[in-house]
Amino acid sequence: MNKDIIQPRTLPGFRDFPPEAMIPRERLMETARNVFRSYGFAPIDTPALEFLEILTGKGSEETDRQMYHFVDNGGRAVGMRFDLTVPLARFVAQHVDKLGLPFKRYHIGPVWRGERQQAGRYREFIQSDFDTIGSTSIASDVETAMVIHDLLRAIGFDKFKIRINNRKLLNGLLEQFGLADKTAQVLRSVDKLEKAGREKVTVELQAAGVGDQQISQIIDLVSIRGTNDQVIDRLAGIATENEFARQGLDELREIATLIGASGACAENFQIDPSIARGLDYYTGVVFETILEADAEIGSVCSGGRYDNLAGLYTNRQLPGIGASLGLDRLLASMERQKMLPGVRTSADVLIVNFGSEHLGKYLQIARQIRMSGLGVEVYPDDRKLGQQFKYADQRGYAVCLVAGGDELARQQVKLKWMTSGQQADVFLEPDAHSVVTALREGLKSEA
Repeated sequence: MNKDIIQPRTLPGFRDFPPEAMIPRERLMETARNVFRSYGFAPIDTPALEFLEILTGKGSEETDRQMYHFVDNGGRAVGMRFDLTVPLARFVAQHVDKLGLPFKRYHIGPVWRGERQQAGRYREFIQSDFDTIGSTSIASDVETAMVIHDLLRAIGFDKFKIRINNRKLLNGLLEQFGLADKTAQVLRSVDKLEKAGREKVTVELQAAGVGDQQISQIIDLVSIRGTNDQVIDRLAGIATENEFARQGLDELREIATLIGASGACAENFQIDPSIARGLDYYTGVVFETILEADAEIGSVCSGGRYDNLAGLYTNRQLPGIGASLGLDRLLASMERQKMLPGVRTSADVLIVNFGSEHLGKYLQIARQIRMSGLGVEVYPDDRKLGQQFKYADQRGYAVCLVAGGDELARQQVKLKWMTSGQQADVFLEPDAHSVVTALREGLKSEA
């Protein structure tokens, strides 16, 4: 045994993606791109590494602790981006004169956080963000909620809740409760309530110097449930002494009204006072999205308004709002719910190989089918038919195209559908038009 061989392995929290994992991942990203584009969002990209001062202090103490950072070969303190929102704020502040406002962008790329491993969470993961910079309009808030709604629907979910709150309401009520000096700390604790439970959050709040009566007020506030109208009415009865809280409540009321007017499924939207979002830069409406069939996996699409974030990099007022699709977490949930096909190929058709004397014809047929927009693989070797069918089945091919000497002599091919086992003989015209038509009809029926 060669002692110099390095053991192949990955770092904890990092992973490889074989085809059966990467194919649905890419399809999900393309679905997200299509939804973003339908609302007029344009793509950008930013570096994986930023100057450390660009990133630190922009999310929370937790994200600062989780950040991968080091000194590079030039002696510069640098960090790997922990999300895509902070780099966006830097990007817009740097290029705003060329971009024009409002600026709507989407960005799909990897981010890194050295956090504790758990189901559906890794230290390297893909975020899929969309944001609008340069507008304080309630229309942008509502559009953000609508994009989340359309994303989940396009991916294939019907039963989900987009939980909506407003940091103005929370901040104002905490001020009303006498906790203005502890707002950020309290909100981070409240954000853990659903996972950690009331008892642990109570202990954490007590350690932060929050009184028992104040803790009771906080817990009562975030425990309010009911229809959107009922929740808003109960909040109106609490937010009586603070103008900032009333402003946040008015925004929630208007968002709920406009969502209802949009024609979207109202059952997918829920006003929820417990939603705080742990990141410090949120200043207005905030969102979290829960799958009803897999709520324990946490929010799969979160975000909110951050009117002051870009102000760290420029004197210009650049308000923003956006959200991030937790793509890897969503894929983990879809796998648990058996929503992902176990395919290891991006193509639709496998052309079976009966020998090198037919290879030129196979390549011609494959090209004609590809020109119609379908994916085709020509099996490279002349092996037994059963072995080639097994290959097709293992990789999830929908159909095999069989054309041996007898079929080609009759100017025909045989289509064998792998799921149903049905077969059909199709004439091979000069441009393979009939073959393409049969393939498209079969793929539609097999879907």
